Amino acid sequence: MIDKLEFLLALARERHFGRAAESCGVTQPTLSAGVKQIEEQFGVLLVNRGSRFQGFTLEGERMLEWARRIVGDSRAMREEINALQHGLSGRLRIAAIPTALAMVASLTTPYRERHPNVKFTVWSRTSIEVFELLDNLEIDAGITYLDNEPLGRVNAIPLYRERYRLLTSADAPLGNRDTVTWAEVGQVPLCLLTPDMQNRRIIDRLLKTTGTSSPPTLESDSMILLFSHVRTGRWASVMPAKLAETLGLTETIRAIPIVEPDEVHQIGLVVPARQAMTPNTAALIAEAKRVAIQFEAA
Repeated sequence: MIDKLEFLLALARERHFGRAAESCGVTQPTLSAGVKQIEEQFGVLLVNRGSRFQGFTLEGERMLEWARRIVGDSRAMREEINALQHGLSGRLRIAAIPTALAMVASLTTPYRERHPNVKFTVWSRTSIEVFELLDNLEIDAGITYLDNEPLGRVNAIPLYRERYRLLTSADAPLGNRDTVTWAEVGQVPLCLLTPDMQNRRIIDRLLKTTGTSSPPTLESDSMILLFSHVRTGRWASVMPAKLAETLGLTETIRAIPIVEPDEVHQIGLVVPARQAMTPNTAALIAEAKRVAIQFEAA
């Protein structure tokens, strides 16, 4: 039964029978037959079929919720039994919003020192994608905003507070200031994240309230690319203070606090809200709590 529930999760993720089968390492007829067996066992139609996948029925959506619980618990059971025999091992999959990527090393480095047999895969994703990946059991944890948009069914561990800086050349019009207002930032040509990023939506909202915002001169889904442009001394951007500190400023680039308002947002670790938590994820939560104390003291 577990393998057939895995088929359902793959179908929900891929929205295509062929790709779902490929991701499960089976043929499309095998996957289709597995889904059909669940339907026959429960006496309900789970998938709307035509010439292609057309979505889940109401019963199918409900079955998906149960599948996520059961498959998640099954994976947690296998990992816990393995950990009792061999200690923590395997792979932790983490998705982080671009503004928090530089902070991931603060978690993974001490974690690896405590549990050297655990490996990591880290993806850069939007906040919406982080929660979709959690729902579909494609990642074990996410790092995202905790206080700006709905979180859904997750457990959240606060890590640090995100404050904003104008990164600009020291010889630029605002480069000699100790602080700048959001209204002043709205008058500067900026390079920013793309609109699908929550950080960009936060900045757009703040600039809109000033009535002075203008379209950015460059957009990207990569903070590294934005920062590389700022480091030339010919571009400006708005970035979280911790990110700017981590990436490192040159002698000619300044990170100026933005006030009026002094906007602050909470960044944290999110994991699926379930009772049966994998040992690897539980250890990650413990590490996150230690890191949060260090960030608070800094």
